[in-house]
Amino acid sequence: MTHKFFRPIIFPGVAIFTATFTLIAFGMPARAADSAPPTRFWTELADPAHVVKAQSMPDFVDLAAKLSPAVVNISTDEPGESAEGGDPSSEESPHGPLMPPHSHPFEEFGGSPHSTKALGSGFIITKDGYILTNQHVVENPGRVTVTTQDGHNYAAKIVGHDEKSDIALLKIDAKHDLAVAPLGNSDDLKVGEWVMAIGNPFGFDHSVTAGIVSAKGRFIPGSYEDFIQTDASINPGNSGGPLIDLRGDVVGVNCAIYTHTGASMGIGFAVPIELVKEELPQLKSSGKVVRGWLGVYIQKVTPELAESLGLADSRGALVAKVLDGGPAKVAGVKRGDVIVAFDNQPVSDSRELPLLIGRTDLGHKGTLKVIRDKQAIDLPVTITQSREPEIVAAEKPEKPDLGAVSPFGLHVKDLSPDLAKELGLDAPGGVVISSVQPGSRADEAGLRARDVILEVNRAAIKNVGSYQDALKTSAKGKIVLLLVRRGDATIYVTVKPEA
Repeated sequence: MTHKFFRPIIFPGVAIFTATFTLIAFGMPARAADSAPPTRFWTELADPAHVVKAQSMPDFVDLAAKLSPAVVNISTDEPGESAEGGDPSSEESPHGPLMPPHSHPFEEFGGSPHSTKALGSGFIITKDGYILTNQHVVENPGRVTVTTQDGHNYAAKIVGHDEKSDIALLKIDAKHDLAVAPLGNSDDLKVGEWVMAIGNPFGFDHSVTAGIVSAKGRFIPGSYEDFIQTDASINPGNSGGPLIDLRGDVVGVNCAIYTHTGASMGIGFAVPIELVKEELPQLKSSGKVVRGWLGVYIQKVTPELAESLGLADSRGALVAKVLDGGPAKVAGVKRGDVIVAFDNQPVSDSRELPLLIGRTDLGHKGTLKVIRDKQAIDLPVTITQSREPEIVAAEKPEKPDLGAVSPFGLHVKDLSPDLAKELGLDAPGGVVISSVQPGSRADEAGLRARDVILEVNRAAIKNVGSYQDALKTSAKGKIVLLLVRRGDATIYVTVKPEA
């Protein structure tokens, strides 16, 4: 169980190796006087254009002193809990204790010295007390308390929050101007650039760690933004704290780690500050972020899907379903289209498309480039407000169904009118999967019981007979492309031929 106010990305059984920072000064080793290099070689090294200067480690002392006063400790009480009475050191969040259950470094010294029940970080962005943090730090609190470096406590108001980007805006009222952490430009960050993190890991307030930008544009499953990856140490309690460049500007909001232990293993993630700056006006004025949408379900184009669709490569976003009343439907987007660009911005990975559309102004008239039947088509589209919450709320849970086994590890049956109605289908058509054999090709492809197969290799399926005929006509040894209805969504699934 991990700390409530930290978002670990846990991958069991994955070995990750981290290293301390190593400075390498590029230069030539000493040579004996009688083994001088050729004149031409020595001349090239003497040329300033060919000289690589050794650099010293950056000094984070002044940077830490300048930025630490703007970093705050954020603690929360659960709804319904009293702010007085009891022993807060003995209480836990329902999401877990302050320390991971497998790690109790204070037990041999008589317990933890901290009495705070729930802990996170944040940083002040205006002199009058606006503070940025992670949304998950202040999720469902009864009371939010902000503690500044000088020890003053303030009751904080949640001005706005956004679950998709995991960003929250708080406000405290102080009688004096507060120290501010200036916001930088995350777009200008370079991989390999030094960065510093300040936060409250495990309750140790204003801890400073440093590292480099390990990568940019990282995607985490279930998240909206593309993250900055860093090897600066980030642990539970760092969530919501700033990631700072050597100019003293905040370039990211620390939010998660890649771990299989619950603690830092040298891979941390931060929300890019450019995305945060785009959301701030809406968070301040309305308390939420309204995004644009296309009204499509999309999926990643795998090499197998690319082969099945006759695509030259696996870039783009495959449209698995077009929702009625959405911008994509009006624009003429069809299921099976592969979206490869929006407003001349290429979509190399399907995960890039929601970010591109979500950051587009409502009412914007743009152009989608899609690949349909191996032909590129430009479709004009007008971006409107997302209806995703309504769709998610209307989704129904699935129920398992069992049956016998047939080819690919599947057993299918005709979709009766009653079953079609139960599954929320407008009309019977296709075949329903009654069971999937564990370890089979179908299981490997991710097929489930009660999935409805609508197409085989782009040919519509009406019943078990047409399903079997379509399989018989499939080229031997070729990947089979299925269009599957699952709940309210449709997805393309490739099934490898039997070995």
